[in-house]
Amino acid sequence: MELDKTDRQLLHLLQQDAGLSLNELAETVHLTTTPCWKRLKKLEESGVIKKKVALLDPEKVGLSFTAFMMIKISDHSHEWYIRFVDIVADFPQVMEFYRMAGEYDYMLKVLVQDMRSFDTFYKELVNRIEGLTDVTSTFAMESLKYTTELPL
Repeated sequence: MELDKTDRQLLHLLQQDAGLSLNELAETVHLTTTPCWKRLKKLEESGVIKKKVALLDPEKVGLSFTAFMMIKISDHSHEWYIRFVDIVADFPQVMEFYRMAGEYDYMLKVLVQDMRSFDTFYKELVNRIEGLTDVTSTFAMESLKYTTELPL
C-alpha cells in the first residue's frame, strides 16, 4: 500500500497516542471525520495498522531485568524450526524473537523480574529444546532508548 502525506501523519499521531479520538485525528490532519475514518479503516484492512495496544512501563509492573539470548543450533531442518518457534513463542517472557544472519542463529529479548527469574526461564527453555549448541546471554544494565514508533 502506498502511503501519502496524510496517511503518514495519521500513523505518526497514532504511534504517539492510539487513544486520540477520530475528531482529534481528523482535525489535526485537516480532514472531516468520514474521510479520516475511511483512511484509518483502509490502513487497518491493509495490515499497516496491526493492532492498538497500551504500552506498559516494565519496571512499574515488576519486570526490570532485560536479557538478550543468542542461540546457535545444530539442526536446521524445517521440522525443527517449526517446533522451536512454537516452543519459544509460548514463553510470555520472550518480548522479541529473531532468526539471525551471522554467528548466531537466533536472538531473543527476554523480560523478567530478576536474575533468579531469568535462570528459571533459561533452564525451562533449554530443557524443552534439543539441538542447541551454544546459548549466550547478556544483560542490559540500563535502557537508553526504547520506542515502538516507526520512523515514517
